[in-house]
Amino acid sequence: MAGDRVEVLLRELAPQALGAVVRRYGHFDLAEDAVQEALLAAATQWAEDGVPANPRAWLITVTARRLTDLLRAEQARRRREDEVWRRELPLTGSHTADADDTLVLLFMCCHPALSPASQIALTLRAVGGLTTGEIARAFMVPESTMTRRITRAKQSIKESGIPFGLPPAAERGDRLAAVMHALYLIFNEGYASTTGPLLHRVELAAEAIRLTRIVHRLLPHDPEVTGLLALMLLTDARRLARTGPNGELIPMAEQDRNRWDAEQIAEGVALVSEALPKGPTGQYQVQAAIAALHDEAPTADATDWPQIVALYEVLLELSDNPMVALNHAVAVAMTHGPRAGLTLLDKLATDDRLATDHRPYAVRAHLLEMAGDEVAAREAYLAAARRTTSLPRQRYLNARAARLAPPEK
Repeated sequence: MAGDRVEVLLRELAPQALGAVVRRYGHFDLAEDAVQEALLAAATQWAEDGVPANPRAWLITVTARRLTDLLRAEQARRRREDEVWRRELPLTGSHTADADDTLVLLFMCCHPALSPASQIALTLRAVGGLTTGEIARAFMVPESTMTRRITRAKQSIKESGIPFGLPPAAERGDRLAAVMHALYLIFNEGYASTTGPLLHRVELAAEAIRLTRIVHRLLPHDPEVTGLLALMLLTDARRLARTGPNGELIPMAEQDRNRWDAEQIAEGVALVSEALPKGPTGQYQVQAAIAALHDEAPTADATDWPQIVALYEVLLELSDNPMVALNHAVAVAMTHGPRAGLTLLDKLATDDRLATDHRPYAVRAHLLEMAGDEVAAREAYLAAARRTTSLPRQRYLNARAARLAPPEK
């Protein structure tokens, strides 16, 4: 088996091994370290000797042995270590058990006691299999900072005494919502990076889609999980057309739609069509429906903006998110003219959640340009450029400003 295929297999098996060992022995923090060491051993040994007949059993066995070593190193826990040493971990298991373990891991990583940043970091480490260095690079922070964040998250889980298992039915809905929110944030940071020299980080967005596919496979009848996967696929389908030859941003209206991924669009449309009739309708389903309308339009001018306005109004009832209101203003402008959109935008000017965000300024600039007020549009583009930490966005916004008339002296 080629090295890249071994890597893919290990990424699939890592959460299963971690889940199996934590379910049997507990010690989430030490078990996660044990899995990482077992993965290193597997990558080395399998490359030389080939993949064993039962790779999952091999990985679980090595992880369990390494966990025992780690436990035995702690003298204060000698009695528990000896008990762990004497017990045998079953090396076979049903697909359901593997699936349940992965889902439980996601629930543990997204425990409400953890901050959103810690939930994301721990999800990528424990379930996604990314190294601490990879996660740190993805979020543009020093590796030492990410190490502390992950260590604190694991310590919080340890101190909480959370048992390994699905949360009580009364808590499950909120915990699943936290899981989906973490995956949504991971995808957004991958698809539209907020900092740094790149417009998107392909690996991060791909990892979010992979993990969401796992959740959808485990909960195929949950309409919001289905909607979230559809939203990611429909959005990611446009990725190749979002940048030019030099990495410059290309807005959706100017993109070459022949470069959109038709296969992903078809899958995303099928998923959202499946989810919407099931109800109740959630925000990910509505966002996916909006993305589908964009993706199915053969040209920018053929976009069904009145339907998009209606969907954003549904979304406004579901979510008090200022970005939803901002996107609604754009859709209204495309339907009823830029002045109608600017009127709605004025109402968002006092929302403190948008005070330092570049996007309200970028939207205002675009609508002012549509309205023919080039001087005001130029100033708004420059204001937006000053507020973004994404280099491609800075270049795009400054370029748009440069095309407009300079202020009169």
